[in-house]
Amino acid sequence: MAAINQAHFQNDEAAREHLETMRWPDGPVCPHCDSKEAYRLTAKPGSKTPVRKGVYKCRECREQFTVTIGTIFEDSKVPLHKWLLAIHLLCASKKGMSAHQLHRMLGVAYKTAWFMAHRIRYAMSQPPYLQKLRGIVEADETYIGGTQKGHKGRRILKNKQPVFAVVKRGGGVRSFHVANVTADTLVGILKKNVEAMSKVYTDEFVSYKRVGGRFQEHATVNHTAGEYARGKVHTNTIEGYFSLLKRGLNGIYHKVSQEHLHRYLSEFDFRYSNRKIEDTERAALALKGVLGKRLTLREPKNASGLSVSTS
Repeated sequence: MAAINQAHFQNDEAAREHLETMRWPDGPVCPHCDSKEAYRLTAKPGSKTPVRKGVYKCRECREQFTVTIGTIFEDSKVPLHKWLLAIHLLCASKKGMSAHQLHRMLGVAYKTAWFMAHRIRYAMSQPPYLQKLRGIVEADETYIGGTQKGHKGRRILKNKQPVFAVVKRGGGVRSFHVANVTADTLVGILKKNVEAMSKVYTDEFVSYKRVGGRFQEHATVNHTAGEYARGKVHTNTIEGYFSLLKRGLNGIYHKVSQEHLHRYLSEFDFRYSNRKIEDTERAALALKGVLGKRLTLREPKNASGLSVSTS
């Protein structure tokens, strides 16, 4: 990746300047009082006490601050340029990048890389949706977790976690780790995320029977009968997304804990929804998501449901 040779991925001062330009295009703004009356602190002539680079002081509230205040980088001992490189790597890797790979490429401890990856996924998470999906929308459910065999080799869903997703054809996707796949749950998510004037296509799962009448059109395909498309009516788009999601979770991350599954969904949703732009643009978009977010996580541990994440 030629982009990783850029200065802000190699040098902490360049990384700080890059973040300042992105966060404060019109000059520094105090995160404590929102005042634009701030100045960079410098050491006084003859002073033996150094001033940390990138520190500003507000003329209004007299508080000191840096560009990392109020972001996922705040209080982190990891050099800022390594944070920016980690964001780029997660945004540029179609199926994600394991914490072990980040640990090797960034030269940080595995636990540090694991923690960084989860903070970045948090930055990728989208705010409560103000704009609903509109147009042709496909919806489907799947199960994430290890495959177990029951009587006569039949697959059983014990320890598998349900995920429901809606995708606008040619647009973005929104996926949810849900407690169950009842009609109340699935129809409720559809109503919150899809415009009533949309066309919604699903399979014939019983929970979708109540979708009809809530949208301009609701049509289904009968997979049991071997029907996968009927003109424009199909769920191939959402199934393609689920295929990418499972290849990433199984092939890159291997095992994902129930506790953190929603963070991995945020990562895959973000990359898929912004798949039509360049890697550098996608990374810049993710970088904007670091503002106003803090996250405290413990090291990997066993959690009920799915296996512990080790990647």
